[in-house]
Amino acid sequence: MDRPPVIFSHRDLLDLRYAKSLLENPSYSMRLSNLIGSPVEKALTLLPKGWHGKVNQVANAALFRALKVAIATTRKRNKPPSNRMHKALVFASGGIGGAFGLAALAVELPISTTIMLRSIVEIARSEGHDPDAPGTKLDCLEVFAFSGAKSSNPREAAYWVTRLALGQTLTDATAYLAAKGALEKTAPALTRLIGAIAARFGVVVSEEAAAKAVPALGAISGSIVNVIFMDHFQQMARGHFIVRRLEKKYDPDEVRHRYEQA
Repeated sequence: MDRPPVIFSHRDLLDLRYAKSLLENPSYSMRLSNLIGSPVEKALTLLPKGWHGKVNQVANAALFRALKVAIATTRKRNKPPSNRMHKALVFASGGIGGAFGLAALAVELPISTTIMLRSIVEIARSEGHDPDAPGTKLDCLEVFAFSGAKSSNPREAAYWVTRLALGQTLTDATAYLAAKGALEKTAPALTRLIGAIAARFGVVVSEEAAAKAVPALGAISGSIVNVIFMDHFQQMARGHFIVRRLEKKYDPDEVRHRYEQA
Protein backbone atom coordinates (compact mmCIF):
# COMPACT_ATOMS: atom_id res chain seq x y z
CA MET A 1 0.00 0.00 0.00
CA ASP A 2 1.41 3.38 -1.01
CA ARG A 3 2.24 5.83 1.73
CA PRO A 4 0.39 9.16 1.72
CA PRO A 5 2.52 11.97 0.29
CA VAL A 6 4.55 14.01 2.77
CA ILE A 7 3.38 17.61 2.76
CA PHE A 8 6.27 20.09 2.90
CA SER A 9 5.52 23.64 3.96
CA HIS A 10 6.06 26.34 1.34
CA ARG A 11 8.84 27.85 3.46
CA ASP A 12 10.66 24.53 3.73
CA LEU A 13 10.45 23.93 -0.03
CA LEU A 14 11.96 27.36 -0.64
CA ASP A 15 14.72 26.59 1.86
CA LEU A 16 15.43 23.27 0.14
CA ARG A 17 15.69 24.95 -3.26
CA TYR A 18 18.04 27.51 -1.76
CA ALA A 19 20.15 24.73 -0.25
CA LYS A 20 20.39 23.02 -3.63
CA SER A 21 21.44 26.27 -5.30
CA LEU A 22 24.32 26.48 -2.82
CA LEU A 23 25.37 22.82 -2.87
CA GLU A 24 25.23 22.53 -6.66
CA ASN A 25 27.19 25.73 -7.25
CA PRO A 26 30.25 25.66 -9.54
CA SER A 27 33.11 23.78 -7.95
CA TYR A 28 35.96 25.49 -6.14
CA SER A 29 38.32 24.80 -9.07
CA MET A 30 35.97 26.61 -11.45
CA ARG A 31 35.95 29.65 -9.18
CA LEU A 32 39.74 29.65 -9.04
CA SER A 33 39.96 29.31 -12.82
CA ASN A 34 37.89 32.47 -13.12
CA LEU A 35 40.37 34.21 -10.80
CA ILE A 36 43.66 33.12 -12.38
CA GLY A 37 42.38 33.24 -15.96
CA SER A 38 43.19 29.63 -16.88
CA PRO A 39 42.06 26.17 -15.78
CA VAL A 40 43.34 25.10 -12.38
CA GLU A 41 44.59 21.88 -13.98
CA LYS A 42 47.34 23.94 -15.66
CA ALA A 43 48.26 25.56 -12.36
CA LEU A 44 48.51 22.13 -10.73
CA THR A 45 51.47 21.35 -12.98
CA LEU A 46 53.39 24.06 -11.11
CA LEU A 47 53.31 22.07 -7.90
CA PRO A 48 56.39 20.00 -6.93
CA LYS A 49 56.47 16.27 -7.61
CA GLY A 50 54.91 14.25 -4.81
CA TRP A 51 53.05 17.32 -3.58
CA HIS A 52 49.63 15.67 -3.35
CA GLY A 53 50.79 13.15 -0.77
CA LYS A 54 52.15 15.93 1.41
CA VAL A 55 48.93 17.92 1.04
CA ASN A 56 46.87 14.97 2.33
CA GLN A 57 49.12 14.68 5.39
CA VAL A 58 48.85 18.40 6.12
CA ALA A 59 45.08 18.36 5.50
CA ASN A 60 44.62 15.43 7.87
CA ALA A 61 46.53 17.17 10.66
CA ALA A 62 44.75 20.47 10.00
CA LEU A 63 41.28 18.88 10.23
CA PHE A 64 42.05 17.15 13.52
CA ARG A 65 43.52 20.31 15.04
CA ALA A 66 40.63 22.43 13.79
CA LEU A 67 38.05 20.02 15.23
CA LYS A 68 39.83 19.95 18.57
CA VAL A 69 40.02 23.75 18.81
CA ALA A 70 36.46 24.31 17.55
CA ILE A 71 35.03 21.85 20.07
CA ALA A 72 36.99 23.39 22.94
CA THR A 73 35.95 26.97 22.15
CA THR A 74 32.38 26.62 20.83
CA ARG A 75 29.80 28.59 22.79
CA LYS A 76 26.05 28.75 22.31
CA ARG A 77 25.03 32.19 21.06
CA ASN A 78 21.96 33.63 19.45
CA LYS A 79 23.85 36.03 17.23
CA PRO A 80 23.98 35.58 13.42
CA PRO A 81 27.11 33.87 12.01
CA SER A 82 30.13 36.16 11.73
CA ASN A 83 30.78 35.30 8.07
CA ARG A 84 32.49 38.59 7.22
CA MET A 85 34.75 38.47 10.26
CA HIS A 86 35.87 34.93 9.42
CA LYS A 87 36.53 35.96 5.81
CA ALA A 88 38.65 38.86 7.07
CA LEU A 89 40.67 36.46 9.23
CA VAL A 90 41.39 34.04 6.39
CA PHE A 91 42.18 37.01 4.14
CA ALA A 92 44.95 37.88 6.60
CA SER A 93 46.18 34.28 6.91
CA GLY A 94 46.12 33.96 3.12
CA GLY A 95 48.64 36.75 2.89
CA ILE A 96 51.12 34.43 4.60
CA GLY A 97 50.61 31.77 1.95
CA GLY A 98 50.93 34.31 -0.84
CA ALA A 99 54.07 35.90 0.60
CA PHE A 100 55.94 32.74 1.57
CA GLY A 101 54.56 30.36 -1.03
CA LEU A 102 54.06 26.63 -0.67
CA ALA A 103 56.47 26.36 2.24
CA ALA A 104 53.93 28.14 4.46
CA LEU A 105 51.14 25.62 3.84
CA ALA A 106 51.85 23.50 6.93
CA VAL A 107 51.61 26.64 9.08
CA GLU A 108 48.84 28.52 7.29
CA LEU A 109 46.40 25.66 6.53
CA PRO A 110 45.72 24.66 10.18
CA ILE A 111 45.00 28.32 10.96
CA SER A 112 42.64 28.89 8.04
CA THR A 113 40.96 25.49 8.53
CA THR A 114 40.30 26.26 12.20
CA ILE A 115 38.80 29.64 11.30
CA MET A 116 36.63 28.01 8.64
CA LEU A 117 35.42 25.30 11.00
CA ARG A 118 34.44 27.91 13.59
CA SER A 119 32.44 29.65 10.87
CA ILE A 120 30.80 26.36 9.87
CA VAL A 121 29.87 25.69 13.51
CA GLU A 122 28.19 29.10 13.72
CA ILE A 123 26.22 28.39 10.54
CA ALA A 124 25.10 25.04 11.93
CA ARG A 125 23.92 26.75 15.12
CA SER A 126 22.04 29.40 13.14
CA GLU A 127 20.10 26.59 11.40
CA GLY A 128 18.95 25.23 14.74
CA HIS A 129 21.59 22.54 15.34
CA ASP A 130 23.18 22.08 18.76
CA PRO A 131 26.93 22.78 18.41
CA ASP A 132 27.61 20.71 21.54
CA ALA A 133 26.05 17.55 20.07
CA PRO A 134 28.63 15.01 18.80
CA GLY A 135 26.66 14.54 15.57
CA THR A 136 26.69 18.27 14.84
CA LYS A 137 30.41 18.54 15.53
CA LEU A 138 31.20 15.84 12.99
CA ASP A 139 28.60 17.12 10.53
CA CYS A 140 30.56 20.38 10.60
CA LEU A 141 33.76 18.53 9.80
CA GLU A 142 32.00 16.67 6.97
CA VAL A 143 31.44 19.99 5.18
CA PHE A 144 35.13 19.99 4.18
CA ALA A 145 34.45 16.96 1.97
CA PHE A 146 31.92 18.77 -0.25
CA SER A 147 33.19 19.95 -3.63
CA GLY A 148 30.12 21.79 -4.85
CA ALA A 149 30.59 20.43 -8.39
CA LYS A 150 27.53 20.48 -10.61
CA SER A 151 26.10 17.36 -12.18
CA SER A 152 23.66 17.11 -15.08
CA ASN A 153 22.01 14.22 -13.24
CA PRO A 154 20.71 15.23 -9.77
CA ARG A 155 20.86 11.62 -8.63
CA GLU A 156 24.63 11.80 -9.11
CA ALA A 157 25.05 15.16 -7.39
CA ALA A 158 28.41 15.33 -5.63
CA TYR A 159 26.75 16.29 -2.36
CA TRP A 160 24.72 13.08 -2.05
CA VAL A 161 27.51 10.89 -3.42
CA THR A 162 29.85 12.25 -0.74
CA ARG A 163 27.33 11.82 2.04
CA LEU A 164 26.69 8.23 0.99
CA ALA A 165 30.42 7.50 0.88
CA LEU A 166 30.97 8.91 4.38
CA GLY A 167 27.71 7.64 5.88
CA GLN A 168 28.82 4.61 7.91
CA THR A 169 32.19 6.14 8.80
CA LEU A 170 30.40 9.24 10.11
CA THR A 171 27.94 7.12 12.10
CA ASP A 172 30.76 5.15 13.73
CA ALA A 173 32.71 8.29 14.61
CA THR A 174 29.60 9.97 16.06
CA ALA A 175 28.89 6.94 18.26
CA TYR A 176 32.50 6.95 19.46
CA LEU A 177 32.50 10.68 20.24
CA ALA A 178 29.16 10.41 22.06
CA ALA A 179 30.50 7.57 24.21
CA LYS A 180 33.93 9.04 24.97
CA GLY A 181 33.11 12.76 24.96
CA ALA A 182 36.65 13.66 23.91
CA LEU A 183 38.91 13.50 20.87
CA GLU A 184 41.63 10.88 20.69
CA LYS A 185 43.85 11.10 17.65
CA THR A 186 44.47 7.36 17.59
CA ALA A 187 40.82 6.33 17.86
CA PRO A 188 40.12 4.15 14.78
CA ALA A 189 36.62 5.58 14.18
CA LEU A 190 37.89 9.17 14.16
CA THR A 191 41.01 8.26 12.19
CA ARG A 192 38.92 6.69 9.42
CA LEU A 193 36.54 9.64 9.24
CA ILE A 194 39.19 12.34 9.25
CA GLY A 195 41.23 10.38 6.71
CA ALA A 196 38.23 10.04 4.39
CA ILE A 197 37.41 13.74 4.65
CA ALA A 198 41.06 14.75 4.27
CA ALA A 199 41.29 12.80 1.00
CA ARG A 200 38.53 15.00 -0.46
CA PHE A 201 39.59 18.19 1.32
CA GLY A 202 43.14 17.66 0.06
CA VAL A 203 41.93 17.97 -3.54
CA VAL A 204 40.55 21.43 -2.78
CA VAL A 205 43.70 22.37 -0.84
CA SER A 206 45.85 21.32 -3.81
CA GLU A 207 43.78 23.56 -6.07
CA GLU A 208 44.19 26.42 -3.60
CA ALA A 209 47.96 25.87 -3.40
CA ALA A 210 48.19 25.67 -7.20
CA ALA A 211 46.45 29.03 -7.58
CA LYS A 212 48.83 30.61 -5.09
CA ALA A 213 51.78 29.05 -6.97
CA VAL A 214 50.92 30.99 -10.14
CA PRO A 215 53.80 33.50 -10.53
CA ALA A 216 51.47 36.40 -11.24
CA LEU A 217 49.77 36.03 -7.86
CA GLY A 218 51.27 37.80 -4.88
CA ALA A 219 50.36 38.02 -1.22
CA ILE A 220 47.21 40.03 -1.89
CA SER A 221 45.96 37.56 -4.49
CA GLY A 222 46.79 34.75 -2.08
CA SER A 223 44.47 36.41 0.41
CA ILE A 224 41.73 36.63 -2.22
CA VAL A 225 42.14 32.90 -2.92
CA ASN A 226 41.60 32.27 0.80
CA VAL A 227 38.42 34.36 0.79
CA ILE A 228 37.09 32.26 -2.11
CA PHE A 229 38.15 29.20 -0.09
CA MET A 230 36.14 30.42 2.91
CA ASP A 231 33.14 31.51 0.82
CA HIS A 232 32.98 28.06 -0.80
CA PHE A 233 32.78 26.19 2.48
CA GLN A 234 30.40 28.71 4.05
CA GLN A 235 28.02 28.08 1.15
CA MET A 236 28.46 24.32 1.47
CA ALA A 237 27.78 24.60 5.22
CA ARG A 238 24.63 26.68 4.80
CA GLY A 239 23.21 24.29 2.21
CA HIS A 240 24.20 21.19 4.20
CA PHE A 241 22.66 22.33 7.47
CA ILE A 242 19.44 23.41 5.80
CA VAL A 243 19.17 19.87 4.42
CA ARG A 244 20.05 18.36 7.81
CA ARG A 245 17.43 20.56 9.51
CA LEU A 246 14.77 19.37 7.09
CA GLU A 247 15.86 15.74 7.55
CA LYS A 248 15.05 16.08 11.24
CA LYS A 249 11.58 17.40 10.41
CA TYR A 250 10.69 15.09 7.51
CA ASP A 251 11.69 11.65 6.31
CA PRO A 252 15.31 11.89 5.00
CA ASP A 253 14.47 9.90 1.85
CA GLU A 254 11.63 12.29 1.10
CA VAL A 255 13.94 15.27 1.61
CA ARG A 256 16.34 13.86 -0.95
CA HIS A 257 13.49 13.16 -3.36
CA ARG A 258 12.26 16.74 -3.07
CA TYR A 259 15.85 17.98 -3.47
CA GLU A 260 16.18 16.07 -6.72
CA GLN A 261 12.90 17.55 -7.96
CA ALA A 262 13.77 21.12 -6.97
